[in-house]
Amino acid sequence: MIGSDATLVGAVRRAAQVAPSLTRGLGVTLLLAVVGTAGQVVVPIAIQRLLDAELLGAGVETGGVLLTGGVALLAVLVAVIATRFAMFRLLRAAATGLAELRVAAFAHIHRLSALHVQAERRGSLVARVTSDIEVITQFMEWGGVGLLVGTAQLGLVLAVMTVYDPVLAALVAGAGALYAILLLVFQRVLRRLYDRVRVRSAAAVAAMSEAISGLPTIRAYGAEHRTLPRVDGALEDHRRAEIRSQVVGASMFSSAELFAGGVTALVIAVGVVAQPGQLTAGRLVAFLFLVTLFIEPIQILVEVLNEAQTAAAGVRRVLGVLDTPVEVEDPVPGRSLPAGPLTVTLHDVAFAYPRAGPERSQDAPDGSAAGSHAAVLRGDEVLRDVRLRIEAGTRVAVVGETGSGKSTFVKLLTRLFDPTRGWIAVGGVPLREVSFASLRDRVISVPQEGFLFDASIADNIRYGRPWATDAEIRAAWEELELGPWLDELPDGLHTQVGERGGRLSAGERQLVALVRAWIARPDLLVLDEATSAVDPALEVRLRAAIERLTTGRTSITVAHRLSTAEAADEVLVFDRGVLVERGAHAALLAHGGVYARLHADWAAGTV
Repeated sequence: MIGSDATLVGAVRRAAQVAPSLTRGLGVTLLLAVVGTAGQVVVPIAIQRLLDAELLGAGVETGGVLLTGGVALLAVLVAVIATRFAMFRLLRAAATGLAELRVAAFAHIHRLSALHVQAERRGSLVARVTSDIEVITQFMEWGGVGLLVGTAQLGLVLAVMTVYDPVLAALVAGAGALYAILLLVFQRVLRRLYDRVRVRSAAAVAAMSEAISGLPTIRAYGAEHRTLPRVDGALEDHRRAEIRSQVVGASMFSSAELFAGGVTALVIAVGVVAQPGQLTAGRLVAFLFLVTLFIEPIQILVEVLNEAQTAAAGVRRVLGVLDTPVEVEDPVPGRSLPAGPLTVTLHDVAFAYPRAGPERSQDAPDGSAAGSHAAVLRGDEVLRDVRLRIEAGTRVAVVGETGSGKSTFVKLLTRLFDPTRGWIAVGGVPLREVSFASLRDRVISVPQEGFLFDASIADNIRYGRPWATDAEIRAAWEELELGPWLDELPDGLHTQVGERGGRLSAGERQLVALVRAWIARPDLLVLDEATSAVDPALEVRLRAAIERLTTGRTSITVAHRLSTAEAADEVLVFDRGVLVERGAHAALLAHGGVYARLHADWAAGTV
């Protein structure tokens, strides 16, 4: 889990388990980086030889100078080519691996339960697969190369230093170790600061997203003066967190300059003053060049560390998504629903919304298969002891006051949630055993506000049947007697509906949603009262379409307008989470119970 991923190395190791391309071929890449570093180390060795053997020796031998210079030049060329290939391989691995990570995170979000997605702020989830991965990408494009090359350079340079002068090499290594300890202290501080930056960034994105999405409501209630301070506050919190982290990072980078000057002075003092005559001029100059090569990657690593904490925070947040348990699992292997209209059976079903993060538990309430569901602290049950059987081909209306549990009931039927107690079977198959592919193919839900994608009407309808042709889609409109409305549109099927269907009215969006359900040919249809927010001009068309849509198949409709219940074969009446009445409309009216009261209030226009 995330607790084991507190460091950058741990986070990358966990990310590589999800996206293997991140570390694939890393050994070859590291070897190329070492070759590149070795080419740079040849230069100080060549300078030492030129000084001691040629310039300060018995005399200058042109051939020897040219040979030494040529070898150094060739080594530099090899180093440049090797480093270039190392960078290319690392960037390619990073791009591929991060793409895998993004896809994995996005796919996992789609596997999470509706409860978890509703509990998360939408902008925060979007940030996990956009800005957080983008931060990691930016680091890998620059910082990853610096870490790889710098690490190889430090090791090789220290080895050559030891050959030249073990005492000076030990001093430089000791100073480097001391500085590394200081960096670890800085790292812990930076880790907390950059985690805070990512959290504040996600909160700012979520606040802006909410303010933009809710703009019509904000203007309708004149709430700009209350909304803008919330957005400003989120942005200000992000700004402060960013500035604080950058101040600490800048202090760390400045410390690298002090370290460089101190180590250079230490080498000169010990090499010249404390060890007089033990180093030739060439060896001392070569050693100073090596010190520069030793300090250079440390300076880079200090700056990289600044970016690494941002990247590590991003990795941990993405891993946080991937580590979120999937509460509603697709059974493997899953069973298929039987052909034809479907029966629905509920046995002692209860449900309570969770108050805390989910834990995993095993439960087999139907006695036939093990399943898993959330088993943490929960609120009061919004549904209790629901036991019923709906025969195939029956048109059922679900009624009740707000908060009576009717919406939760239909969400359980489509397995957006799993019951906390009891079990549900569709077509005689326990719902927990039905594969998602079969369930989504045979059971279709049309919510109260049908969501449309920013595409054409035809493309939105193809979500019900991806392979449908324009002719088949047009025929679906005609079958539901909605062709005349379609003909009124400027581009017919190819009319663009805009983001979230914003170019259409609420009723028009419902028309498209109903046709999308019709073309899917479901055997169990769940409707959350498609006419509840529709103007009178469209209500007649919608009711006629719903009548055709529900004929010959099992349908369950949450009825906000009780005219829907009047036309149903059976009415289910919920009150405070309990199924209190069921039967035909006329029988329930004659009974004089809860339904009769609800119907009287509706007829009088009080609800």
